[in-house]
Amino acid sequence: LPPPRSAARAGNPDNRAAPTQTVLSSSQHRNQLHLHRVHCCRIHLEPSDARVRSKFAFLGMTFPLIMVLDIWTKRWALDALSIRSSELFGGLVPLTLAYNKGAAFGLSLGEDSRWFFVPVTFIALVLLGVLFKQAAKNDYLRIMSITLVVSGAVGNLYDRVRWDMGVVDFLGPVDLGFWLFPIFNIADMAITCGAVLLAISFWFEEQAERQMEAATVAPAEPTTEEATP
Repeated sequence: LPPPRSAARAGNPDNRAAPTQTVLSSSQHRNQLHLHRVHCCRIHLEPSDARVRSKFAFLGMTFPLIMVLDIWTKRWALDALSIRSSELFGGLVPLTLAYNKGAAFGLSLGEDSRWFFVPVTFIALVLLGVLFKQAAKNDYLRIMSITLVVSGAVGNLYDRVRWDMGVVDFLGPVDLGFWLFPIFNIADMAITCGAVLLAISFWFEEQAERQMEAATVAPAEPTTEEATP
């Protein structure tokens, strides 16, 4: 038989509900963090092939545009700037033909370092491909940044592979007053803009993870009624 109500109240004379506080175990805490990381990365529970196909629509529109613009401007520079230099915007941006055997913006590791940058570029493209596959179809910042970096990297890779003269640069050098900015090209611009956007994307993701971790680890504070003895 159930105990009488008077006996049930013996341990709680004020007839108050005992305060409850949810304490997460270590395994539950890890599970919540894992689920949040999956949400932050926007890796949805949908077929991987469907995610990739939906994102290739943006890649298919942006990549050819940058490649065509990069190749066309480089060919124009080879024809128009081989004899004499020119300028844009009243001399604000000089146009000077140069052959860069190093990295972007004239960074060099020696006389002929293209065979160092060629395999490095392939490795970078593989890593970017993994990030591109993991990005959700609606994560436009991540998709745009990866597309820009890939387009610029392939554009400069084409120059390194097709001949030993180096990558064709023609924009600059730009006098900033305190520094003479190196000569660059359209592919360098795409790489730089994409890298900045990718860093911002990672920063947003990290901030979201920190906020979720802080909210999960912080113990639940008892209310005023619960704190009253």
